[in-house]
Amino acid sequence: MMNEAESGMPGMVLSKREIVTQWVRIVAGLLVLAFGVHVTIFANIGLAPWDCLGMGVAKHTPLNYGLSMTAMSVIIVVIDLLLKERIGCGTVIDALLTGNFVQMFNDLNPMHNENILLGTVIMLTGFVIMALGMMIYMKASQGCGPRDALLVGIGKRFPKIPIGIVQIVLLGIVLAAGWLLGGPVGIGTLISVFGAGLMMQLVYSILKFEPRAVRHRSFLEIIRILAGKPDTSQVRIPEDSKK
Repeated sequence: MMNEAESGMPGMVLSKREIVTQWVRIVAGLLVLAFGVHVTIFANIGLAPWDCLGMGVAKHTPLNYGLSMTAMSVIIVVIDLLLKERIGCGTVIDALLTGNFVQMFNDLNPMHNENILLGTVIMLTGFVIMALGMMIYMKASQGCGPRDALLVGIGKRFPKIPIGIVQIVLLGIVLAAGWLLGGPVGIGTLISVFGAGLMMQLVYSILKFEPRAVRHRSFLEIIRILAGKPDTSQVRIPEDSKK
């Protein structure tokens, strides 16, 4: 059963050892997430919406694809802050490791699928793996990656809408922006819009995980604990959690 530290519930005072354990969990979750991303790339049936947008931005700016994705991440972090999402250690670790993990898997397996039907199954499997990786690292309650934080932040504004549906709408908007900027769109791109959200909703429904319910600690709060100062960030318990 999930304990309070894993769920991010208030009132749980963390020790330094628990923080390090959560960092290990974050890295493990990002490793699983990155493998899922690699699987969708291996499917070889089209770019994901965020990648489509990155290519579109690169077409209209001096930035290459990698720099355009980095610039987008910075902009998304600003949006996350405006949505009052906490930027935590998980956000920083995600930014530093996920792309490198994906590259590692791509280097280990440079081959690609050549069958569209098989590629569709492979891509959907990748979405399931990605959802599992997101759940693993989100349970550490130390912040989401920029795009995941954006999803959660928007999802909190529409609590009655399943998080998977919020993901579909968000990816649809991202895809439309990428297409308008001239980013490449393939059958895999369209599958990504609906498949990623539906697979996420299915996995989280089965495992009874709600990303919007996790209360993340910010980067500064974790630093305070490591510096030996009292953890007062989660002492107050909202009224709705008492019901």
